[in-house]
Amino acid sequence: MKDVLIYIIQSLVEFPDQVTVTESEKDGEIVFEVRVAQSDMGKIIGRQGRIAKAIRTLMKAAASRENARVNVVIAE
Repeated sequence: MKDVLIYIIQSLVEFPDQVTVTESEKDGEIVFEVRVAQSDMGKIIGRQGRIAKAIRTLMKAAASRENARVNVVIAE
């Protein structure tokens, strides 16, 4: 799942080499922390958070196939 998230994020940003995704587990939930270049933050979040919401929806759909719970956090 982490590879899918990295692919999605790198496809959206201007500086794909600065994308980092950290995976951790908290209360039975997989938490992905995404960090991108400061100039790419708007591209990941989108207007009114629409792109961020779409990314979270895609990851939850991928996680449901594996019977897992996922949360995507966009760190500043």
